[in-house]
Amino acid sequence: MQIQLPTLAEGEIYLAGFIDANGDVTHTILLPGDNGRASWQDQMEWAKSIGGDLPTRAELAIAYEQRRDLFEQAAYWSNQPDTDPGYAGWAWYQGFLNGDQGSDPQGSELRARAVRRLSI
Repeated sequence: MQIQLPTLAEGEIYLAGFIDANGDVTHTILLPGDNGRASWQDQMEWAKSIGGDLPTRAELAIAYEQRRDLFEQAAYWSNQPDTDPGYAGWAWYQGFLNGDQGSDPQGSELRARAVRRLSI
């Protein structure tokens, strides 16, 4: 059985499909464009303003592995705040220079790439 892929708009790039415990697939699609350096909150607002969201940590790891050519060699914010009580006010990022993931204070200025998600 083949998974049905979503129709893409111009400039969009299919990234991955994630299957949940019920067997439902959520597709992640990279939106065109790359936003320059800004705080985590500003990047979250930017992604929302173009109809998207920042990627999850898992989505960014796949982007690094499969589509790093579409990213600058820099750190990109995820949509996930760091939930460790010792790191309140921090959020997770993916490095596209060496593949590291870590967290940084949300006021730090990192790049962003937006995604949209679609369940079919």
